[in-house]
Amino acid sequence: MGAQLRVYKRRIRSVTATKKITKAMEMIAASRVVKAQRKVAASTPYATELTRAVTAVGTGSNTKHPLTTQAETVTRSAVLLLTSDRGLAGAFNSNAIKAAEQLTERLEREGKEVDVYIVGRRGVAHYNFRERKIAESWSGFTDEPTYADAKKVAAPLIEAIETATAEGGVDELHIVYTEFVSMMTQQALDARLLPLSLEEVAQEAAPKGEILPLYDFEPSAEDVLDALLPRYVESRIYNALLQSAASKHAATRRAMKSATDNAGELINTLSRLANAARQAEITQEISEIVGGASALADATAGSDR
Repeated sequence: MGAQLRVYKRRIRSVTATKKITKAMEMIAASRVVKAQRKVAASTPYATELTRAVTAVGTGSNTKHPLTTQAETVTRSAVLLLTSDRGLAGAFNSNAIKAAEQLTERLEREGKEVDVYIVGRRGVAHYNFRERKIAESWSGFTDEPTYADAKKVAAPLIEAIETATAEGGVDELHIVYTEFVSMMTQQALDARLLPLSLEEVAQEAAPKGEILPLYDFEPSAEDVLDALLPRYVESRIYNALLQSAASKHAATRRAMKSATDNAGELINTLSRLANAARQAEITQEISEIVGGASALADATAGSDR
């Protein structure tokens, strides 16, 4: 019985140490998600206005440009998947990977060849384990991405969209990331970055009844689109990186809170079992003492007779 009590005490110490770790991780994630939320709120207006500017140029000119013009025959697509470098975030990474795989399958059913670009060690590990081809990958900055990181990711994608498909380029660019809705809700989304669907963007960007202004382009609409293309891709990727970072921290906070609560319940259960084992041990010792005293009393009484 004493051995069982020692086992319970050892497990209680182990679970208590784990609880301290998960509680600390929960607090760290809670502080980081607030900072990430602020960055998302700061970057979203810029990305929205830049999208409206691109829409205005595209709808106000007849220039054919990779940013706004759909290829007659789309044969090759690029998919950018945003995951995290670390785990302990519940289903955050698995949901994003699942959405990317569903998008890839849909594009392949349409007869398109797909090049996959991945941000985050978790996504890279998933594809490497299954021996799937990765066009290019990045890692090391998913917790706190910067605009420089977005530019680094956007550079090969912009080069691919500007290159002819016969030379290894792509006709369209898709992105899969996790949108931060609230502290309790984050959802994996896929969106087509290039080419822009001007009608859909115009409906989303402009409130109902608003008349969009007319623009004159200097030196030309094509030159303006050439200048806006990298800025547009970089800003959208940067916003998606921030959304994914905020979602990851929120998922980590939720997972660590659940782990902390479960550890507390397990400690209570083990404490009850330890108390029961201790009580049983005390009862057994008392029984042995009483039994020994009775046997000694009987032996003494027998000798007196």
